[in-house]
Amino acid sequence: MKRANYIMMTPGPTMVRENVTHTYTHYFGNSDFDENFFEFYGNLCKKIGKIWGAKKAQTIIMSGEGMLGLDTACAALTEKGDKVLVISNGIYGRGFKGLIENYGGEVTVFETDVKTTIDKDALRVFLEQHKDYGFKYATVVHCDTPSGVLNDIESICKMLKSTGIMTVVDTVSAFGGTEVKIDDWGIDIALGASQKVLSANTGLTIMAVSDMAWKAIEDRKTPIPSFYCNLSLWKNCVEEKLFPYTMPIADIVALGLAVDNMFEEGLDKIIDRHYKVAEYTRTKLMDMGIDLYLRGGYSPTVTAFCIPEGYTLEKIYKHMIEKHEVMLGKSYGELADKVLRIGHMGENARNFRIDYTLRALEKTLKELKELKK
Repeated sequence: MKRANYIMMTPGPTMVRENVTHTYTHYFGNSDFDENFFEFYGNLCKKIGKIWGAKKAQTIIMSGEGMLGLDTACAALTEKGDKVLVISNGIYGRGFKGLIENYGGEVTVFETDVKTTIDKDALRVFLEQHKDYGFKYATVVHCDTPSGVLNDIESICKMLKSTGIMTVVDTVSAFGGTEVKIDDWGIDIALGASQKVLSANTGLTIMAVSDMAWKAIEDRKTPIPSFYCNLSLWKNCVEEKLFPYTMPIADIVALGLAVDNMFEEGLDKIIDRHYKVAEYTRTKLMDMGIDLYLRGGYSPTVTAFCIPEGYTLEKIYKHMIEKHEVMLGKSYGELADKVLRIGHMGENARNFRIDYTLRALEKTLKELKELKK
């Protein structure tokens, strides 16, 4: 396969800084036996813990793309017959249903308007009406990436915890670009990935696990029906100097550099940068006469916009790559032919990249219009 000649302005994977990609040209030894690697891994987990506010919850890095984390969380907490609440306002939110049912869980879906943030008042009423239903845990997506909506997981998780329901939060496309406080907000399992705001290469899942989640895993009546998704194998890896399988040492060292890049810039400054770039992107799109998909609840990491009348998604998408060397993000499900997305997360959330992308989009619309004449 030839090298790509476009910039990825997609909502993950993102562009990766050169000092991170250069890591792959170095030799780091054996991740199974080198004690220096176990120390490095443990320290990196603690650094990431600082990014998403995991002072008590244990951060774990696993080999596998971010979906591994979602599958692992559902495998760890679900036993046959467990009642699980799926809170959804988007494609990724409702996607938890299938993962949970794979492990025998009985799912109830609570869904609100997909064009804005989850309706917390309606959720509060729902929980009151179902207070004796016995939900073991609930899932919610922080940034439902296909539409670019950002949910108020602080309020949602605190609401759930007040009723005794454990929480699983997919914050893959949000953490680092907006505030997350796992311990303070009562998140029992948080899910992240290397290729989003952290701007490292694809291939690593990042999880944070609370004491309550560990206890639920230890108290299972049946074994976790998986090896690769068996979270219980990870609790004491650093102390015992034994991973369940051989870890991709170069990937993890590269992730460490990407995390160091973030601390060097400053975590608060990064969040501020994301919000400013996101607002700038939305304003420029509207100035171009382009409609945003959402009515509210905009994420600081991704913006979905509607295809202007008279154009097709595929023509805009292909023209952007072929003529201007910019890849936008397509979407999925019912949005697959309706919206394109600009990923302004991590290294993509830089003014020079956003300006180039928006100019390319404006030129694309003009050039495609001219081709019709």
